[in-house]
Amino acid sequence: MNDADNTQISASQPLDERVNNRSQRPSSDAFKAFMASNWAPAQEQLPGLDAVAGHAAARRRAVSELFKGERLVIPAGPLKVRSNDCDYRFRPHSGFAHLTGLGVDHEPDAVLVLEPTDEGKGDDGGHHHATLYFRPLAGRDTEQFYADSRSGEFWIGARPTLAEFQARLALDTADLGGLELAITKNVGAPEIGGISIRLVRKVDENIDALVDTARYNTAKDPENLDLGVLDALDEKLSEALSELRLIKDEWEIEQMKTAVAATVEGFTEVVKALPRALTHHRGERVVEGAFFARAREEGNELGYDTIAASGNNATVLHWTRNTGKVNAGELLLLDAGVEADSLYTADITRTLPANGTFSPIQRKVYEAVLDAADAGFAAAQPGTKFRDIHTAATTVLAERLAEWGLLPVSVEEAISTEGQQHRRWMPHGTSHHLGLDVHDCAQAKRELYLDGILEPGMVFTIEPGLYFKEEDLGIPAEYRGIGVRIEDDILMTAEGPVNLSAALPRKADDVESWMAGIYQEIDAQLP
Repeated sequence: MNDADNTQISASQPLDERVNNRSQRPSSDAFKAFMASNWAPAQEQLPGLDAVAGHAAARRRAVSELFKGERLVIPAGPLKVRSNDCDYRFRPHSGFAHLTGLGVDHEPDAVLVLEPTDEGKGDDGGHHHATLYFRPLAGRDTEQFYADSRSGEFWIGARPTLAEFQARLALDTADLGGLELAITKNVGAPEIGGISIRLVRKVDENIDALVDTARYNTAKDPENLDLGVLDALDEKLSEALSELRLIKDEWEIEQMKTAVAATVEGFTEVVKALPRALTHHRGERVVEGAFFARAREEGNELGYDTIAASGNNATVLHWTRNTGKVNAGELLLLDAGVEADSLYTADITRTLPANGTFSPIQRKVYEAVLDAADAGFAAAQPGTKFRDIHTAATTVLAERLAEWGLLPVSVEEAISTEGQQHRRWMPHGTSHHLGLDVHDCAQAKRELYLDGILEPGMVFTIEPGLYFKEEDLGIPAEYRGIGVRIEDDILMTAEGPVNLSAALPRKADDVESWMAGIYQEIDAQLP
């Protein structure tokens, strides 16, 4: 065979099939028949779904109340390619997870559709009937079973059937093959008997395109279709799903406690790893790896990229390269959170003396940040505004900066709207909501978030900091290269705030004693 023949054969194979060339998969009829025989049933475990089913139904009921008569489409999202034919671990969109109760890796390409019904005739007396559309497990008699590396059981393990999901979630299920009709049927202007769609956009491009096409094909005047108006309708759905998560139910609060407990264990593992980190040329990676191992052992994943920042790197707010050394005498700022299998994440920061002992200047900065955190905690009471936490914390920081002679103006001028000079060393916000996303409820309206009233069931962070960069010539040299942040996860109750992460030491003396105790335990176990 000459080169021209080889080129012709290569060109005849579709490009998207060539990634399977490495598999060298047999294709004979004898192989296919043999592969389809003698298999026992496999059961996919679905832990925790019974407990969350009722809560998820109540959330769907709340959304139904807001969008009577409209079809709601909430995609889980597709698999995302990391490199060539390798995907990232799948995580569904948070709005989908919240309304279905599905965590871990369920289910790529799935879509939740809330179909409008007559008022009060839907699920749980609501105005919609919910159906979960997903791709069910292919049978052992199909080629997909052993040939599809993205969805075949031989490659990725057993998956739930439609019936299993329906039973465990108390939610109707349907094959993904019926999704297009379910989304597009009877689409049109309500005034002519059609159904309006609202979609959580930018989750699945294929669903975006399907909805856009349906809207275009049924428009009275498609050439003058105002896509901006339709996008605004969709944004209202995303906004509503975000606002629904501002108040956590009992099940969600337990998931938050689980994530926090695992995160506390992860911080302990980091302290155990610090002696090795001090000797490694990329000690920050040693720290990162120690925490990640605990996150995978106890939960699903990291809730976000770990910040393991030593020395001047701790003054970089989102330092996630974690390529630096950890040197004795420096501070290590560790901002990390375990994501539970339910996808709820913790978000905790502690600043640790790498050698176990704060220097006098480090302690001074640390205790100022701790005072600010305590002030924020005291301000966080039911009925106060969310923004009051930030005001209380940053006012304390401004006072300390003034005491140290670092502020170029008075405290009063600095904390005024026209001033803000103290923010040079604390430029971020002090709090954010926490839950399925590390920055949860991010699409909520300002009046319900930043200007919102603190209510029981809210979970949020309090995380003031001071960041004195080595390059900052506006401060004395003794401060330069010190970055401190203290972050805790707070549950608001009717009686006041509860620090979910209080098991991790916060006071400087307690931090030193905690670290020393861990090292003593390690020494006691040595032969």
